[in-house]
Amino acid sequence: QVQLVESGGGSVQPGGSLRLSCAASGRTDSINAMGWYRQRPGEQRELVANIFRSGNTNYEDSVKGRFTISRDNGLNTVFLQMNNLEPRDTAVYFCYAAAGHFNWGQGTQVTVSS
Repeated sequence: QVQLVESGGGSVQPGGSLRLSCAASGRTDSINAMGWYRQRPGEQRELVANIFRSGNTNYEDSVKGRFTISRDNGLNTVFLQMNNLEPRDTAVYFCYAAAGHFNWGQGTQVTVSS
């Protein structure tokens, strides 16, 4: 079992930046990948970015060049640096860890509005 605790998020004006963190505990040695999904009201959850134990990363097309996912050496903590935020980035962001099955964080609200 893996437990995830998220931090960061909040409200920012368009063009601003936020940094999300997600700390894993428990069976962290079983984690193969970590990342972030987001969910806008009335929409399905979508993958934003993820990073594998190998270091490979993936990004949703609309965040490429603006968001950067990184990790600590042990894949126990991942970070999502979000720059040049746009109103369409407004959503609840959920951290996940893939360790045989998906483990989810509690979600953190990101609001981009002028």
